[in-house]
Amino acid sequence: MALDGPSLGKMLDDVAVGKIQLPDFQRPWKWDDDRIRALLATVTLDYPLGVAMTLETGGEAQFKARPLHGTEVGPGVAPEQLLLDGQQRLTSLYQALKSGRPVETTGARNKPLRRWYYIDIAKAVDEAADRDEAILSVPEDRIVRGSFGRGSSWDLTSRENECENGLFPLNLLFDPEQTGKWQRVYVNGGDDRWDLWSEFQARVIDTVKGFKVPLIRLPKETRKEAVCSVFERVNTGGVVLNVFELLTATYAGDAQFAERNGGEDFSLIDDWRAIKSKLGSDYPVFGTLDKDTGQETGLSSLDFLQSIALVRTYERKQNFLVEHPGATNAPAVSCKRRDLLHLPLADYTRIAPKTEEALSWVGRFLASQHVFRERDLPYGSQVVPLAAIGVILGNAVKEPGVQEKLARWYWCGVLGELYGGVTDTRFVRDVEQVVGWVRDGGAEPDTITEANFQEQRLHRLTSRNSAAYKGIYALLIKEGAIDWFFHEEPIGEQTVIGQYVDIRQVFPKAWFERHEVDGASMSSIVNKTPLSYLAQQTMSSNFPSVYLPSFERHTSSPGDWFDDIVSTHLIDPKTLRADDFEAFYRDRTERLLGLVDRAMGKAAVREGTSDGYTG
Repeated sequence: MALDGPSLGKMLDDVAVGKIQLPDFQRPWKWDDDRIRALLATVTLDYPLGVAMTLETGGEAQFKARPLHGTEVGPGVAPEQLLLDGQQRLTSLYQALKSGRPVETTGARNKPLRRWYYIDIAKAVDEAADRDEAILSVPEDRIVRGSFGRGSSWDLTSRENECENGLFPLNLLFDPEQTGKWQRVYVNGGDDRWDLWSEFQARVIDTVKGFKVPLIRLPKETRKEAVCSVFERVNTGGVVLNVFELLTATYAGDAQFAERNGGEDFSLIDDWRAIKSKLGSDYPVFGTLDKDTGQETGLSSLDFLQSIALVRTYERKQNFLVEHPGATNAPAVSCKRRDLLHLPLADYTRIAPKTEEALSWVGRFLASQHVFRERDLPYGSQVVPLAAIGVILGNAVKEPGVQEKLARWYWCGVLGELYGGVTDTRFVRDVEQVVGWVRDGGAEPDTITEANFQEQRLHRLTSRNSAAYKGIYALLIKEGAIDWFFHEEPIGEQTVIGQYVDIRQVFPKAWFERHEVDGASMSSIVNKTPLSYLAQQTMSSNFPSVYLPSFERHTSSPGDWFDDIVSTHLIDPKTLRADDFEAFYRDRTERLLGLVDRAMGKAAVREGTSDGYTG
């Protein structure tokens, strides 16, 4: 890595002919008019610009390149350097000083503008003047209408008019021939202008031509993950380099793929968008993708890549052990950043379709656990190892016994709240241990043995911020809870989505206010159950003894029949009819703990006991 200072003119020349281009993972150029004016003031004063950074091409880190915005570089021009840091500054300077075209920028409220930039000669040579005020932004038609405090309109459409007003067009600064022609017209306007021009030449033109750009040049030997790390730490825009974007540029630059496909580049982003759109359409639990903006919710491109990396490294390890029986130095299963950065396109195109198919199975699996919507998914991160497990086990995941094991592992992860922190290590352990447990009869995975659920935790589950809160909501639906308004059949996917089923309070806030009872238990999951919006409207703020008869009339059900519907929510209806919150809360706590026991395949820790393990 070298730090030196080429001249600004040399760098802009290299930009113009395509010797310096951008790696395709860089975001688009976008600087507003005010920032460009300030940048031009900085350069004309020879103030520090900030360090730029380039990567020499031809090494391991091969990325698809694109010219800087506003240049006229042809598609076949191969760059010598890729600009990692400094895009906004160099693009702005190239457009303002070198392109010969108006700069495409934005003004207030992101309004698109096309501007020429001028410098006021008199203000530029006045030591008492503010240089920022000497840099003028002029509309594309070069007609200035009462701007800059002069109170009159200017016409700068001719060189004579520019000279008359003493406004030098900065896009001529690196063109000696045109600068000379402009100078001759300007100085002919009066004897005093010779001195002004001489001073302007020394203070501004020579200063800009001699301006040095601090530059770090990364050699072509720089590894791909180092490029990613360096980019994140020095990028002046503060934009974190997304591994997906880096791979997109890498795959687009894959010469072997292009050769096999008639010169067509592989588009990772198009491939992912097609996959995400299909999955999101079929399974709402995976979220959505906006095709116009590219913004996504739920399952992310990084999740998808991590699942692929887990499969690839698992295969690599198994192949190594087959070739080297008993070896202790097998490569690790992993899905860290380096594994993603070194994911070959050939392996991606081989594993991605299997992963997409596995995710379709994951969508069906989650539906079988009565998790239908993205907002109800306890842990999005748990989908990553589950998809990898689905790829590795193949059709075996459809076997009833395997489904039961996977469901137990899944609920231990959710109710044990084991996927809430750093998950890379757990991903790896779960993939290897769950596959070994299911396929080879190995020991129970750590996620099952480590998971425990405390009774006190049940009382503290009060919001969707908790995975266990969402988990108990889903388990109640899985248990067969019937909505109190739409009472014909147990709550299912259509009811959840179509009738706005959510977690609703059983005893209303009004009951707690009337009885002056501490509201902590009011918000607990113990006092909540999945019900439709219309069921909540029927309940309103009434006490249970009042709203239950309303449901009986609506459903045309005798009291004991409707009590059976209430019981599907693991609620004793007698406690509701008596408005006995204490009895209701005590009874339902025990019923919900039983629900947790069944899901985890092990006993929850009750108050007064030391552990919740059975056997």
